[in-house]
Amino acid sequence: MQIYLPIAEVSVNMFLVLGLGGIVGVLSGMFGVGGGFLLTPLLFFVGIPPAVAVATQSTQIVASSISGVLAHLQRKTVDLKLGSVLVVGGIFGAGLGVLLFNYLKSLGQVDLMVRLCYVVFLGVIGGLMFFESLRALRRAKGGQRPPQKIRRRDWVHTMPVKARFRTSGLYISVFPPLVIGVFVGILSAIMGVGGGFIMIPAMIYILHMPTKVVVGTSLYQIIFVTAFTTVLHAVSSQTVDIVLAVLLLLGAVIGAQFGTQIGAKLKAEQLRILLASMVLLVCFKIALDLLIEPSEIYNITRLKVIS
Repeated sequence: MQIYLPIAEVSVNMFLVLGLGGIVGVLSGMFGVGGGFLLTPLLFFVGIPPAVAVATQSTQIVASSISGVLAHLQRKTVDLKLGSVLVVGGIFGAGLGVLLFNYLKSLGQVDLMVRLCYVVFLGVIGGLMFFESLRALRRAKGGQRPPQKIRRRDWVHTMPVKARFRTSGLYISVFPPLVIGVFVGILSAIMGVGGGFIMIPAMIYILHMPTKVVVGTSLYQIIFVTAFTTVLHAVSSQTVDIVLAVLLLLGAVIGAQFGTQIGAKLKAEQLRILLASMVLLVCFKIALDLLIEPSEIYNITRLKVIS
C-alpha cells in the first residue's frame, strides 16, 4: 500500500516503513541504542532524502527509547542523576549541531556530509566492537575468565566539581559526562542518531559505569536530546515529515518491547558481535553508494530568486 510523504515528496510502501520502525525498535530494546544509526541509512535506501530522514526519524528514536526506559526503570537499572548531567550537555550540543546542519543545508552539502559521517563513525565503532566481541567469545570458549577491572584513579576522578552517582556507584567530576553529552548532541543533530553507539562505549570505558546500568541510562539521555533536536529541526529547517514520523513511531514502540525481552535472553558477547556486524554492513552499503556512479548524474532543484 503506497502512501505519499508530503515533506519528503516521495511515495513509499506503508508496511515497509512500519517494518523499518519495528526492526529498529527491536534493536533499541536489545542494545540500548536509539537505532538511528541504522534507521537513517535504511531510509536513504528506500528513497527518503537524507535531510528529511535525519530530522524525521528522531521522533522514532524518542518513542522507542521511552518504551525501552520504562522496562529498565522497572529493573532499577537507570541512573537518573548521571543521565540528567548527560542530558544537559546533549541539549547544548544539539543546538550547535542544528546550526551546523542548517549551514551545510544552505550550501547544498548536507546530504554528502551526513553520508560521510556515517561511513567514518560506523566503520570505526563497528570495527572496534567486532574485534573486541570476537576476543570475548574466544575467552569464553577457552574457559578463560575476562580480565578483572581494577578500580583506579584516573583523570575522570581527579577533575574538580565532583558528584556522587549512587546508582552507578561512582564519585567523579561532572565535566566528563557533560563533554560526552555535548559530543553526542552534535551527532544527534547532524546524523539523526540517538548517539547510543557512541554513548555506551564512552560510559563503559571513560566513565567506568557498571554495564547493568549503561543501557537504561543511555536510553534516558536519548529521550530528551532527540526530542529537543526534533523540535529544532522542525522549527528551523522544516524537514520533519509528520506522516513518516507517525509510521515509524507505531512500529518502534511495539518493536522495543520485543527487543527488551530478546536482549535479556542473549549473552553480552553475542549482543555486541551481532550489533557490530549490522553496523559494518550498513557502513559498507553507504560507502558503496558513495563510490558507485549514480544512474542520473544531474538533478533538478528549485532555486530561490532574490529580487
